Amino acid sequence: MSGGNTHSNGAAAAQEPAQTAPVIDFARFAPTRSHVAARKRHSVIMGSLISLAFIIALIPLASVLWTTISRGIARLNLNFLSYNMTGVVGGRPTPSGGYGGILHAIIGTLEVTLGAMVISVPIGLMCAVFLIEYARRGALPRAISLMVDVMSGIPSIVAGLFAFSMFAVLFGPGTINGFEGSVALALLMIPTVVKSSEEMLKVVPTDLREASYALGVTKQRTISKVVLRTALPGIVSGIILAIARVIGETAPLLMTAGFISSTNLNLFSGQMTTLPVYVYQEYSKLSATCPANAGSSCVTSIPVERAWAAALALIIIVLLLNLVGRLVAKVFAVPTQR
Repeated sequence: MSGGNTHSNGAAAAQEPAQTAPVIDFARFAPTRSHVAARKRHSVIMGSLISLAFIIALIPLASVLWTTISRGIARLNLNFLSYNMTGVVGGRPTPSGGYGGILHAIIGTLEVTLGAMVISVPIGLMCAVFLIEYARRGALPRAISLMVDVMSGIPSIVAGLFAFSMFAVLFGPGTINGFEGSVALALLMIPTVVKSSEEMLKVVPTDLREASYALGVTKQRTISKVVLRTALPGIVSGIILAIARVIGETAPLLMTAGFISSTNLNLFSGQMTTLPVYVYQEYSKLSATCPANAGSSCVTSIPVERAWAAALALIIIVLLLNLVGRLVAKVFAVPTQR
């Protein structure tokens, strides 16, 4: 009897309809035509505004490049790049057939900037490594970060005054040389190097550090072989940005490196001319004197023409440094697997 009841109950349960999952009507979530049209309009408007902002940002850059190229290309030749200002009198040509050149200024710019890099890059990079890898918290890191922020806002003339005063105390009053200018530029480069390197070190994944530590690699070797190698492209970009920040400085170099018309190859002795100072000195002359019987070979506007040509050469040097920096970053960057 009980068996029959069990059989009948099972049959009734089998005949009951199975419960089904509720059906979701996804069609009601579909955007309406008006909503889609509004989104397209907003996309077109924002795209147009972004393109307009990009064009507006390019206008000053294009204007500066066009003005510099159009006014400086006439005097930027091999003679201008191969001679200094020794023996140049007024607007008359020199025995070489030119009107003076910027060889001494190019050498001075490269040497002074290289000296600033030698000082600022190791200091800035080690400071960034200390802040990110060793002392992320505490009073000392906060104090260092605050001082770096303060240094980034220091006027360039103050850096020149500091370098001039320091060399006057150490080596005597009136000491002026190229290395003094390198010290002044290094003070301006250090904050940029620290901030850019700090941001690039933050981007390096923590998993890379932990994987290196798991293999028994020391912290110092992990930083030098893994962290810095991974962040190298960004660090190089920051260094190039710092160079571009200081290579056009004039005020601190007028006080520290001075100005001469001949070529000085010794960074640690004697005055040394740089391209920004050369441009300032030439443009401040406005015009050159020409005797009454000089003829057409004497050019009264030659100082301004030399200034524009030197400015164009400075832009070309900055462009070449950017290309070299990108090449270095590409060569030493960690290869990515695809």
